[in-house]
Amino acid sequence: MSLILNCQSLSKSFGPTPLFENLSFTISDGDRLGLIGPNGSGKSTFLQILAGIQQPDEGAVAVRKLTRLGYVPQDSVFESGLTVRQVLVAALGSGHLDELEIGARIAETLGKTGFPDADVEAALLSGGWRKRLAIARELIQHPDILLLDEPTNHLDLEGILWLEKLLKGASFACVVVSHDRYFLENVATETAELSRAYPDGMFRVNGTYSEFLIKKADFLVVQTKLQESLANKVRGEVEWLRRGAKARTSKSKARIDAAGRLMGELAEVSERNRTGTTQIDFTASDRKSKKLIEIRGVSKQMGGRDLFRNLSLTLTPGRRLGLVGANGSGKTTLLRMLWGDIAPDSGSVERADGLRMVYFDQNRDQLDPSVTLRRALVEHGDSVIYRDRVVHVVSWAKRFLFRVEQLELPVSRLSGGEKARVLIAKLMLEAADVLLLDEPTNDLDIPTLEVLEESLNEFPGALVLITHDRYMLDRVSTFIVGLDGQGGSEIFADYSQWEQTLQQQQSRKTVKVGKEPGRAPQPVSPKKRLSYMETREWDGIEDRIAEAEQEVEAKRMAMHAQEIVSDARRLHEAYEALQVAEQTVHDLYTRWGELGAKLQVS
Repeated sequence: MSLILNCQSLSKSFGPTPLFENLSFTISDGDRLGLIGPNGSGKSTFLQILAGIQQPDEGAVAVRKLTRLGYVPQDSVFESGLTVRQVLVAALGSGHLDELEIGARIAETLGKTGFPDADVEAALLSGGWRKRLAIARELIQHPDILLLDEPTNHLDLEGILWLEKLLKGASFACVVVSHDRYFLENVATETAELSRAYPDGMFRVNGTYSEFLIKKADFLVVQTKLQESLANKVRGEVEWLRRGAKARTSKSKARIDAAGRLMGELAEVSERNRTGTTQIDFTASDRKSKKLIEIRGVSKQMGGRDLFRNLSLTLTPGRRLGLVGANGSGKTTLLRMLWGDIAPDSGSVERADGLRMVYFDQNRDQLDPSVTLRRALVEHGDSVIYRDRVVHVVSWAKRFLFRVEQLELPVSRLSGGEKARVLIAKLMLEAADVLLLDEPTNDLDIPTLEVLEESLNEFPGALVLITHDRYMLDRVSTFIVGLDGQGGSEIFADYSQWEQTLQQQQSRKTVKVGKEPGRAPQPVSPKKRLSYMETREWDGIEDRIAEAEQEVEAKRMAMHAQEIVSDARRLHEAYEALQVAEQTVHDLYTRWGELGAKLQVS
């Protein structure tokens, strides 16, 4: 595959703090790269540099001649008054396409992105459909590379499945910044993490997200052992220095210099290995009630359309309800009904006496963008009361990974993930019987998501959760309510059961369409045959895979040997050898799949 884009030695800083330094990066034809990293590591900035929207402080981006590059930002904004069709026409520009070609491209793009009406005003679309239109605006230009920044934000679960299918079948290369772990697993053929924890600023693995996690774990083991080895050597050199080493001989001078270099190397590795995670722990009340909220036969209409009819359910301590359904199906409306902000058209909502609830608003309207971070975290004074303890604002900010110098920044200057952490910090100060969370996962990095999941699982009260993060739904929810957007609702054991039901419904529609009168059956392709050399390769490939996997295990064991661990150079060489062995296994499995496909019916 030929190279499309090449970055060399990119560096970018905001103020005194560098986002990344000396970063090199390439994209080739057919790459589907998932880009992850902690909040504040510079992922969005890096994507904008690739797109040419921002310039690096140092380094350069070289793009292959005539390459068409598309960029979809996190937030999709369209000029008021423009229809979907007009947005797409404007994206094509003028002069190089005739009316017939423009019409064909618009029809093709609308078909790919599933727009039922091209004449609706773009600014009036829901968040999910605006995201689809932002993607359509780039697709219509037939890009060679598509850069997407958090594309699953605002998409409903059906929209995420649509985007997965689109990217998996695309002819263009793509780089996707995302924290949706299932999405990364299903789409990315390579995964890279942008973080100062790595010597080169980025750790890139050829493989799925789960394969990335395995190799990252191996790398972190090497880093930890390297730190231990350097620490032991530094202790030895410090003891030698304490014994009163004389700096008169060349040998002594060289050893003192070497000790200084060792200490510098240890400090660098220790800094890379230092990680921080947000500390999330919602405060529960001591309520002993068995029933917290009970809704009986509630129905709600909006705009002349039934959102749900005759819906009944009970929330008790320990029950964690996940709400799923297409955008506009009524999930947020139901959440606000539980909160008491919206009344049902019929039926009743009964809450326990003195019930305490906290509400996470997906639009984050509870945050005033003009106040400083200090005042957003602590409304008055310099401390908060958390679980009957006084916590100073600096300590409270550090709990959510904010730096002291950020405290005087206005909330409007914070990233999406930082705003989400501020809102979580405010909610943690309120004792609650019920948590109502509307898309709390938007913009949060993966380590924060994992901490949030643990906290929600340990919360003893009731929880109602709306999220597009399927991994979180599976981990947290004890049951799922699916809304079909046409008044129907159904209870499911987990997200997978809901997804299976959706697929069955779509299959029934497909079968129905396929049984049109006069439609000729599609011929079945004949089996493909292997050549003589391919047959020999096929006969022996399983043995080769088994041998290669044994080699990987042997190299992994060798990496833990004492004589390797104590030598930084040999440890690095052992790690590189392990990487080569793992790549061999990956290549063999890929070849096995290619040969097996030739034996299948197309």
